[in-house]
Amino acid sequence: MAWMEHPAPAQQELAARLAARWSRGPILQIPGAHDALTGLLARQAGFEALYLSGAAFTAARGLPDLGLIEGSEMADWAATIVAATGLPLLVDLDTGYGGVFNAARAARRMVAAGVAAVQIEDQELPKRCGHLDGTRLVPPEEMAAKVRAIKATAPGLLVVARTDARAVEGLEGAVARARRYLAAGADAIFPEALTSAEEFQAFARAVPAPLLANMTEFGKTPYFNAADFERWGYRMVLYPVSSLRVAAKAVERLFRLLRETGSQAGMLEAMQTRAELYALLGYHDYEAWDRRLAEGVPPADPAGS
Repeated sequence: MAWMEHPAPAQQELAARLAARWSRGPILQIPGAHDALTGLLARQAGFEALYLSGAAFTAARGLPDLGLIEGSEMADWAATIVAATGLPLLVDLDTGYGGVFNAARAARRMVAAGVAAVQIEDQELPKRCGHLDGTRLVPPEEMAAKVRAIKATAPGLLVVARTDARAVEGLEGAVARARRYLAAGADAIFPEALTSAEEFQAFARAVPAPLLANMTEFGKTPYFNAADFERWGYRMVLYPVSSLRVAAKAVERLFRLLRETGSQAGMLEAMQTRAELYALLGYHDYEAWDRRLAEGVPPADPAGS
């Protein structure tokens, strides 16, 4: 049904839904949705929560993942995904876009956008992909201060604290940082770029908290199944940039075909049809809503429809 008759749930409700879902299990698979249309497709497929990746967001703007975006840009875009899907959204806050005050202000923007949770990491600016070499970390007390600031200024916002320490300080350093971030008020922990099943299991044994695993492509983590992560003690698993990568490759092939043949006919079977798109967007619901207004019939009550 059209969004006019079904407003997005309140931010507090979405945060509560997300926390309850990761607590009760089974493992929560969270696909990356770089825009609202992708979010609708994920919801249609049955996913219960979404992730807005900083890497995907910057790539969609033709930029590398080096901390070049601002909190206001991310919040505005997140709001469109929440409004369209009504699903809990976890947003990549990168390093908080600066110091402690910047992180707290960005968190308040996310609450206003309806975001259920944010992920913040302990890298220095300019940050880089956690699966690349050369990562530099802030002192753990600085990251802990950002977590405390977010929880103080946006208490209804869930905080997933990411540590990139595995590549710099080893697994023991990552564990020590994770414990410190939990003590600061983090709701869940995200150990980035672990390299083996043994490391994922060891980290889970050492950090008794809701844990999130990152199953990205072409990185340092082998391709494990969601069932593997669940067996090892993880509550959530991310697929942060998968949909963007697939979409970009499909568009690349389409444009090559158009240049080579002068027609898109060879890719029609790979396309979403007009009818499928209209069904996804609720196109005919909008038309029905408009007709009711034109006929003087009040729009349906969302609570009773």
